[in-house]
Amino acid sequence: MPVVEAFGSIKPSQKQQVLIDNYLSFNDGSGNDFAQQYLPEIYEQEVERYGNRTLSGFLRMVGAEMPMTSDQVIWSEQNRLHVAYNDVSCTGAATLTFALDAAAGKDFVGNVISANDTIVIMDPASGAELKALVEISADTSATLATLTVKPYTQQDLVAGGGAAGEVDFTGLTTLKIFVYGSEFKKGTADGRERSITPSFTQFSNSPIIIKDKYEINGSDTAQIGWVEVATEDGTSGFLWYLKAESETRLRFEDYLEMALVEGEKVSGTSTLGAGTVGYKGTEGLFSAIAGRGNTINNFTGANR
Repeated sequence: MPVVEAFGSIKPSQKQQVLIDNYLSFNDGSGNDFAQQYLPEIYEQEVERYGNRTLSGFLRMVGAEMPMTSDQVIWSEQNRLHVAYNDVSCTGAATLTFALDAAAGKDFVGNVISANDTIVIMDPASGAELKALVEISADTSATLATLTVKPYTQQDLVAGGGAAGEVDFTGLTTLKIFVYGSEFKKGTADGRERSITPSFTQFSNSPIIIKDKYEINGSDTAQIGWVEVATEDGTSGFLWYLKAESETRLRFEDYLEMALVEGEKVSGTSTLGAGTVGYKGTEGLFSAIAGRGNTINNFTGANR
């Protein structure tokens, strides 16, 4: 009479080692999952992987906080790595022009585009774009630069070929151009014509003073009790608790964060900074993005 294995096909090993056929399985549904000697260890507490997930906590984690003791802070930021120009005009079938900024009080921004650079030409109003090779890059005057270009996919900038789908930049004065590379013919001896010197932009901002208040009558202090709470920073336990005081503190900390996001500087026709009023405002995140951040035009998902 053969011996029937009561707990599946478990085979002993001559050495004390874990093999594929010498331990009890508990997840294969074969009927021998009564013992679970390979159960995982479970850590009961949820790990605060990202720490404090508030805005101020994020700034603290990435090292973007900077203490200050003055009424104004001035800092410098690196400019973009690649070359780009705004307000470019199409003045001919193969000609683009743009102004060189020599206004008083501003750093002079010259023409650093060289012949054989490859550029993207875009109309921000319609989203139409065209890639072209720069044949000639010249400074027509001290305040005007002129590029002679040849598109890669059509005859010229004004769709002279007349084929369907060609881009027409005739008369446009608000084009944007962006240098994405260069192309030289084999055996070309000359390299770039113009050297690019990095520069920086200087900004300034002012802090604001935030205040809040919590007031309690003397007779109400007897309403304090022991309450088990869970706070915003993840801790919990019993506190000698005043509900209104706790929420006042949370609201004040929230104001600190929201002022950094929604803040606006005094500008334009506002009378806040006139005379002895003395309010300056502060430039928040949204204001900084709107003023000097990236802007998306013709975003199709915006209407959905």
